[in-house]
Amino acid sequence: MIGYLNGTVKFLFGDGCILDVHGVGYKVSVDAATRQNLTVGNAAEFFVHTAVREDAITLFGFGDAETLELFELLLTVSGIGAKTAQGVVSKISAAELARAVATQDIKTLTRLPGLGKKSAERILLELKDKVRDKRQATSDKLFSTARDEAAEALDALGYTQAEISAVFDKAPSDASTEQLIKFALRELNRFA
Repeated sequence: MIGYLNGTVKFLFGDGCILDVHGVGYKVSVDAATRQNLTVGNAAEFFVHTAVREDAITLFGFGDAETLELFELLLTVSGIGAKTAQGVVSKISAAELARAVATQDIKTLTRLPGLGKKSAERILLELKDKVRDKRQATSDKLFSTARDEAAEALDALGYTQAEISAVFDKAPSDASTEQLIKFALRELNRFA
């Protein structure tokens, strides 16, 4: 399967382009916003979803991996095809979709191209757990990163791992790196 292409735009057509990659022309379908940014003769790169059907192999190109991931997530919803998913990702970010699914905001979804009420309801139902898991993983990664960075800074200031761990146990769970450092310094200086 093709997952990434980098080359020169040789030809533009209605919903995509021909991308020359070392002498091989790939027909890549892109959303309207991406299509507007393409110019014949200029370099372009795409993260690609390869759709294989009985009668065709279609390449769908996206400017970043996050949009590709969102596109592929939408394809897991029954009744959502590639063209509909492509229209949706051209109008909404992954964060906005996650927020809409988490809050069960059907109005936001029905405003998107190609989505009616039933399709929007299916997205809300079928992606609810997937989006929650994805948001939790992102939150855990940010939480871990903030604590790691704060611990490193406090260690550089001469505090022990025991002191740092004890303070972090009292810190707000959603604190940023900067907030953790400030909180820790206030707490640790009380005992000085």
